[in-house]
Amino acid sequence: MIQVEHMNKTFKVARRSAGFLEAMKALFHRESETIHALSDISFFIGDGEMVGYIGPNGAGKSSTIKILSGILTPDNGTCIINGRIPWKERKEHVKDIGVVFGQRTQLWWDVPIIDSYELLKDIYEIPTQTYEENLTELTKLLSLGELLKTPARQLSLGQRMRCEIAASLLHSPKILFLDEPTIGLDAVSKLAVREFIRNQNKRHNTTVLITTHDMQDIEALADRVLLIGKGTLLLDGSLSDLMNHRPKEDATLDEIIATLYRDYDI
Repeated sequence: MIQVEHMNKTFKVARRSAGFLEAMKALFHRESETIHALSDISFFIGDGEMVGYIGPNGAGKSSTIKILSGILTPDNGTCIINGRIPWKERKEHVKDIGVVFGQRTQLWWDVPIIDSYELLKDIYEIPTQTYEENLTELTKLLSLGELLKTPARQLSLGQRMRCEIAASLLHSPKILFLDEPTIGLDAVSKLAVREFIRNQNKRHNTTVLITTHDMQDIEALADRVLLIGKGTLLLDGSLSDLMNHRPKEDATLDEIIATLYRDYDI
């Protein structure tokens, strides 16, 4: 269960013009701009739901995921996940969640994948029997096999993402946060990842929140969509609700989203 109410987050970003003189000025007087990453965000996600979180670059999607994961602290507002405040009870909270950032890694670069998994076993204090059962299941479902003996730096992007997803699920989390998990993947790898996420949700009732720019991910996985733009939640509804905004009868989901971006000026 995820309950977010009136959550806000701002960042200060340094700004300066190009050139040596501007760099020297910045040593003594640094200009900054306040960015409102999230503005009065509220939503509820129930157990076992699969929710797509969409919006343009800079809309606030990753900031939301980082707050829900306990990495960032909001300026104000409330966030309760399974009865805990993520950034205040982080050690207990992370035992219930799995996180995959498409452009970040939790695998150690120069060692075989299985060594990273063994370290994660110790970090999460996973019982040996549970770890071995989960590893066996994930290896089979994600076709890891020989990949477990290979250093992360020698894997292709698609292979590494399968290993990343497995790493996030070794401790049997109740909630899975996926931040662009299919970015840069080929068609075959995308289909494999989507199928695995669907099965994980059905078999274990795992709650999934996925951010992506690939609308096929949304169509394949999400029962519900949250649309965010300029830090503000603009739409919360089912895929059929989203289709009601189509500009023409045969419009694709990409065209519908592009129309919404224009309508909301984001």
